[in-house]
Amino acid sequence: MILAEKIAEERKKNGWSQEELANHLGVSRQAVSKWESAGAVPDLQKILQLSELFDVSTDYLLKDEIAPETISISRNYNEPSGSLKKVSMEEANEFLELKRNGARTVANATTMCILSPVLLVILRTMADDRVFHIKETFAAGFGCVFLFGLIAAAVFLFITYGIRESHLEHLEKDNFETEYGVSGMVREKRNAYEPVFTRGIAIGVVFCILSVVPLIFAGAMEAPDYICGIFVGVLLFLIGIGVNQIIRVSMVKGSYDTLLQEGEFTKEEKHLKKKTDAFSSAYWCLATAIYLGWSFWTTRWDITWIIWPVAGVLFAAILGIVKIVIGSEKEI
Repeated sequence: MILAEKIAEERKKNGWSQEELANHLGVSRQAVSKWESAGAVPDLQKILQLSELFDVSTDYLLKDEIAPETISISRNYNEPSGSLKKVSMEEANEFLELKRNGARTVANATTMCILSPVLLVILRTMADDRVFHIKETFAAGFGCVFLFGLIAAAVFLFITYGIRESHLEHLEKDNFETEYGVSGMVREKRNAYEPVFTRGIAIGVVFCILSVVPLIFAGAMEAPDYICGIFVGVLLFLIGIGVNQIIRVSMVKGSYDTLLQEGEFTKEEKHLKKKTDAFSSAYWCLATAIYLGWSFWTTRWDITWIIWPVAGVLFAAILGIVKIVIGSEKEI
C-alpha cells in the first residue's frame, strides 16, 4: 500500500472521520482528504504525528513494502500491537454504563465521609454551651456512632462498586486497542458531554468556595460556639455537595478519556501510574492516619478537616515531582 492508502486505512481503524483526524493534527479536513487521495503528501512533522496517533512506525507509513502486522511499536513500551487486547463496542458501552452508574455511588459515598463528623461537631459544641442540657458523654457517644455509621456505609459502597468494576479495571491500567467504530462512538459521546462536564465542575467549585461563607458570617457576628458548630456543619454540607458534583462529572468524563486513551489515561501516563501507585497508596494512608489521630486526640473535628484540602494540594505537587524524577531516570 502507498502512504495515502495507509492513512485512510488507519483512520478508519480508529473510527475517525477525516474531520476528526484533522482536528488531532491541527490541519484542515481538506488537507487530510488530499493526503488520502494522493493529491498531496504530509510534511515530516505530520508524518511523526500520524505515527504516534496510529501507533505505527514511520517506516510502515513511508515504505510501501512493509506490512502492518510486522510492525512492533517502541513507544508502546516494547509491547507489540498485535498482542494488545481488543475492546469491542459491547465492552466499551458496558464500561461507559458502569462508570455512569458508579459515579453516583462513589460521589455519594465520598459525601457521606465528608458529612460523617457533622453531628459530632454540632452536639459537642452544644454540650459545651449547655444548650438543651445535652451532656458531653451523650454528644460524644451519639456523634461517634453517627460518624462510624456513615463511614461504614461509605466503605460498603466503595467495596461493592470496586467489585462490580473489577473485570474492566484493565482498561484503566493496561494498554489496549479498540475495534472499528469504537473510538468514533466514544469521541462523539464525549463531545456531547463536554458542556455537562464544564457546568458540573463550575457548580462544584462554586459550592466549595461558598462553604466558608457561613463561618465568616458567624465570626463577624461573634456568634456562640454552638452556632459556630452548626455553621461548621453547613460548611461540610456545602463541601459535600460540591465534591459530589465534581466526582460525578469527572468520572463520566474520565470514562471517555479511558477508552480514547487520552488525558490522564494515555499509554505514557498508565506506564507512569504503575510506578507511582505505591507512593499514592502510602501517601493517602498516612494522611488518613494523621487526620484520625489528630481528630481523636484533640476532638476538634471542626478544625481537623483542613487536612484534606491541604493533603490534596500537596499530593498533586509531590506526585508531579515524582513523575519528573521517574521521567528523568527513564531518559538517563
